[in-house]
Amino acid sequence: MEYHRPVLLEESVEALAIKPDGIYVDVTFGGGGHSARILKELTTGKLYSFDQDADAQEQSKKLEGPNFEFVRANFRDLKKYLRLYRVTEVDGILADLGVSSHQFNVPERGFSTRFDGPLDMRMNSDVGMTAQEVLETYSEEQLHRIFGIYGEVKNAKTLARTVVEKRNRQPLETIGEFKQAISSCTPKGKENKYLAQVFQALRIEVNDEMKALEEMLEQAAQMLKPGGRLSVISYHSLEDRMVKNFIAKGKFFGEVEKDIFGNEIKPLEAVHRKPITPTEEELLQNSRSRSAKLRVAEKKGEREGK
Repeated sequence: MEYHRPVLLEESVEALAIKPDGIYVDVTFGGGGHSARILKELTTGKLYSFDQDADAQEQSKKLEGPNFEFVRANFRDLKKYLRLYRVTEVDGILADLGVSSHQFNVPERGFSTRFDGPLDMRMNSDVGMTAQEVLETYSEEQLHRIFGIYGEVKNAKTLARTVVEKRNRQPLETIGEFKQAISSCTPKGKENKYLAQVFQALRIEVNDEMKALEEMLEQAAQMLKPGGRLSVISYHSLEDRMVKNFIAKGKFFGEVEKDIFGNEIKPLEAVHRKPITPTEEELLQNSRSRSAKLRVAEKKGEREGK
């Protein structure tokens, strides 16, 4: 079984308009598919790939070479780590915000509803709070909020109350125990979709994904050279809305700000009006690409060598 099949591979790399001597960043190395594809385009250029996952670090060894540097870090620390390599600006940044197939396929990681395993869900298994700790320590109000906002779960309030009632009687230590505990809230015939939303909510909370994405996008806009490209693949409406707003308005909420002459103050310009989505062929080959949307932006200002 392949480690991870990258989604929108050609489209997302092509969107970077790669210069062979340029500096690029893949902020979500995962299985390394996008990084490997970027490296094919480089001659004297350099690629820095970020991932906080130890498994991803292991995978990165396959790409070792003078053009490649793996950085074991969360992409919210993009600027800080690039500074360590004396990189102050880059030609392109790619982000694939999905969980890699490998993470879903390893029961011990706790990302998938298909297996029984520990309720972990941490992208970096070495640090932070697990999903089990979230379920056992958060108040009913906090659980209601994360299920409602991050999972867009219809009966989030009932689900939160159920979790609190059940955990008071017995610990929720495994995926199986958790699924059993919330079975009364799970709509019949729609179990898979419902559980996927609940697990998504927990994963986002455990990894502080929305705040990390905000921080990464703001730093990406600062790090790009004028004319540099940002290529972002998202998989659910929360992420996509955040990416779309930031490209369109230079901020995540509210309206775009203007200077005294009425010019919009925002660092990026959308390259396409609408997001790029997978082809019919890709959907057939990889069902996980179904919800993927690629948005591409360019840093304002003249590109070198135009």
